Amino acid sequence: MKNSEIFGLSAALITPFAADGAVDLARLLRHARYVLAEGCDSITLFGTTGEGCSIGIRERALMLGAVIGGGAKGEQLYAGVSATTVVDAVEQARLALGFGARGLLLAPPYYFKGLSEEGLFAWFSQVIESIGAAARGVILYHIPGQTAVPLSVDLVGRLKRAFPAIIAGVKDSSGDKATTDAFLAAHGELAILVGEERHLADAMRNGAQGSICGLANLAPRLLRDVIHERIDNPLIVPVVNLITSYPVLPAVKALVAHMHCDDAYARMRAPLVDLASAQRKALTGSYEALLALGQDRKRA
Repeated sequence: MKNSEIFGLSAALITPFAADGAVDLARLLRHARYVLAEGCDSITLFGTTGEGCSIGIRERALMLGAVIGGGAKGEQLYAGVSATTVVDAVEQARLALGFGARGLLLAPPYYFKGLSEEGLFAWFSQVIESIGAAARGVILYHIPGQTAVPLSVDLVGRLKRAFPAIIAGVKDSSGDKATTDAFLAAHGELAILVGEERHLADAMRNGAQGSICGLANLAPRLLRDVIHERIDNPLIVPVVNLITSYPVLPAVKALVAHMHCDDAYARMRAPLVDLASAQRKALTGSYEALLALGQDRKRA
């Protein structure tokens, strides 16, 4: 498979918030343009890093309008869908697809636990069938650490057979290499995407097609080389280790704020909270030290 034919790198884009709690559309557009210019093939709005489950339908419409109106192409855009009801999932999906989004990152319903494969198959089927003819580019979102609703290899198989022109891939954010390997072995014809950046290089060697991830907000070029050139980068593991030593989502936003020299990017939406100032100072200092070490290695 040629690199131009793979899914590539998509930033699980952060969502900036204004002081009054509203989505900051100007900063959203600025950051979207930045990650695309720095090497991302696409952006994914409303993912986990984007606090998508905290963003309502009207705000979603404003965000989609800002990004598309600001010059992003539909083929560069994916949209997360996170809902417990079929009706809400369909509304979110139709909205994004109506703006021209290339596809959807579709999470399972996340309130009831211990769900059967039959129940999950029925839920996903009802969502896809209710979207109708517009349904396309569905990436099934396996992130049991957040949803507590895992997607099995068998369930993915049932869905891809039922909707062969619509199911495009699986995003595995389990953080478990064995799970990624199982998806690759059973469903290698789909775009298997890796959310855990530390496993990305190995997964690409085994047939993965790229990543939707939070680190792409900060360092698209590090990840792009891994995906498109199959060149591993030793800086990825220590950077991710650093970020995961803090509350992850506030840490990513704090580093985006540092990168843009704009503290407003660091704001979280309740129930999540910003990093404390001392944490931000320690995090950004360690991050800069790692970047400096990476530059020293290049010069050596």
